[in-house]
Amino acid sequence: MRYTSRPEDCEEVMDDSFVKMFRNLNKYQFDKPFKAWLRTIVVNTAIDFYRQSIRNAVSNQAVEDHAELAVEERTLSKLSASDILCVVQRLSPAYRTVFMMYAVDGYSHREIAEMLQITEGTSKSNLSKARTKLQEMLYSLYGDEWSPGILPYSVPSNV
Repeated sequence: MRYTSRPEDCEEVMDDSFVKMFRNLNKYQFDKPFKAWLRTIVVNTAIDFYRQSIRNAVSNQAVEDHAELAVEERTLSKLSASDILCVVQRLSPAYRTVFMMYAVDGYSHREIAEMLQITEGTSKSNLSKARTKLQEMLYSLYGDEWSPGILPYSVPSNV
């Protein structure tokens, strides 16, 4: 559920991914890692789903400037990967997708821009806004436990 907020959407993306995998199995190069090939299919299917949901949804979400809130890394380490993922799921689809592609999947802003058909600047902006929103959400959930620091871009590998 990295790229979707609802379990039903996640199931749809996975179903579509496996259909694409089976349809294109003849294109798989056996000298390449299967996991990387399948991952590419799943990520591209999730991006297609994201694009489709953007076209179908009318979003008038205003973007506000927020003062940067800081989160201490040791406090983040107290959270489980599922806690962090639950907070990430609350982000808008645009912010969540860019955040997950950059922080978890390791794509560059250039790659994200090409895949989502946005500019690199939009990718960077969405990442920055996602990061700020995450800090705000974590601060609202854990309040006084937060102290000055910086929310790292990386998420535990088991997310």
